[in-house]
Amino acid sequence: MEQGSIDRPARRARVVRKSLTATAFRQESPVGPRARFGFLDEGEVETLKARAIALLADYGVVVLHPEARKAFLAAGATEGRDADRLRLPRGMIAEAMTATPKTARLAGKRRDLDLALPRPDGGFVMRTGTGGHGYVNPRDAKYRNMDLTAVSEIAAVANTLDQVGFIAHPFVHGVPEKTADIHSFGRLIARTDKHVWMQPYQWQNVDYLMKIAAIAAGGEAELRANPITSAITCSFTPLEFKFMDTQVIIAAGQYGVPLHACSLPSSGGTAPLSVPSMAVMAAAEIVGMTVMAHVLAPGIPVIATPLMFTLDMRTGSALQSCVESLQAANMSVQLMKDGFGMVTHTYGSGSDTPDVDHQSMAERALIGQTVALAGADILGGVGQLECATVFSPVQAVMDNEIGAMMRRFIRRPSLAEEDMNWAEMLRIRTGGHFLDSPHTIQTCRDQLSPSVFLRQGRDDYEKSGRRTAFDAAREAALAAIAAAPEEGVLSEDQRAEIAALAAHADEHIVAAYAGAVEVI
Repeated sequence: MEQGSIDRPARRARVVRKSLTATAFRQESPVGPRARFGFLDEGEVETLKARAIALLADYGVVVLHPEARKAFLAAGATEGRDADRLRLPRGMIAEAMTATPKTARLAGKRRDLDLALPRPDGGFVMRTGTGGHGYVNPRDAKYRNMDLTAVSEIAAVANTLDQVGFIAHPFVHGVPEKTADIHSFGRLIARTDKHVWMQPYQWQNVDYLMKIAAIAAGGEAELRANPITSAITCSFTPLEFKFMDTQVIIAAGQYGVPLHACSLPSSGGTAPLSVPSMAVMAAAEIVGMTVMAHVLAPGIPVIATPLMFTLDMRTGSALQSCVESLQAANMSVQLMKDGFGMVTHTYGSGSDTPDVDHQSMAERALIGQTVALAGADILGGVGQLECATVFSPVQAVMDNEIGAMMRRFIRRPSLAEEDMNWAEMLRIRTGGHFLDSPHTIQTCRDQLSPSVFLRQGRDDYEKSGRRTAFDAAREAALAAIAAAPEEGVLSEDQRAEIAALAAHADEHIVAAYAGAVEVI
């Protein structure tokens, strides 16, 4: 496709409309080892690893789930100095870290959408942003509260993005607040064949969410065989584990669902105002959750998920894309991947600005490069703005482009003589060129071609009415939304069963909070 054509966005839109099903995730052919950059050397990784283990063994964590506390004590934990605090002996930690799988499979509804982590080609996968309560309409760039229609549109766009391996459900308005996660998850899982990330909001909802996943998978046995969802379990920084998140671990074991053990320290708030201390705090909490998973749900894959924030000390706002957060993300990925050998997941996109603007593109390019070079297996945050509180489909399309560039960037080029075309370099004639070189002809199609980023000259740019990459991304997002089947990807019976579960949750969970009935 020529680069300077005025009708290029329109023709791209026609291509997108042909993609009515989820796009298979793009694999790269490895040329050499993945390029790496980290702030920590090998000795410093070991030092911070020892500090994280010392926090758990010598000080401990607060466990608020009575059954989990009993199980911890039976497994060898000892009482800490505070109420509900337990120390985790070093031997107990070592046993759990050895036994916990170092690989994970995040299944799609189709096998070509399955994600094997770490990736065979040494790269990463991306996922959409989660938790956002705001939505930027791609039609007019106006902001509104996230709703179920927006969830459908997020799925439609993410289905067409070849760098996005799985999709996260956001918070939605327009439904009962206590069951918003159930409604959002049910809508999303019915509209994509890609893997879906589950984020429960309270313990009463966990079993409903797991049952919805089982319905979408075709039954509990099929869910266990092909886990089309994975669940987040979060610590309550500093060093506490809530009842709800512990219940997620128990349910993950029952349904065979992989876990993302998530720590969200805020430097200057829930963690010291120190980049290395943030990494240590996150590591201690993630290892603590891994030990808990080993005790309560043995054999379940655990993905280390440090999501790093820094408080702006002038305003108190949390920042995900400031320099300190970027350094902490890089260090935490190194620590969890190189120090503890875990599959690692963190923000690899996102910004602190509320709009798809120049600042947004600069910040997400920096964070993507920082964590990709650290070795992260999953780069989260595609499409998110305003410190993970807003989702933009147009930004998601542009993030997909950045992801493709980043994947190629970390692929270390080969220095082999044939790959360098060394023999021909030694005999090139005066005034010669390599345009007709057999090597050029053989390898030219390996160049990364953009989907929405522009490479046109000034004349074509002016003739197009100065259309930008934003305009091209908006066209692609709208085309994906228009092409998405209204009925989604599940059968009518599956959709009805999920709707009935959501209605039951509204009746019993919401009523329970009103004091009318007990949650079933």
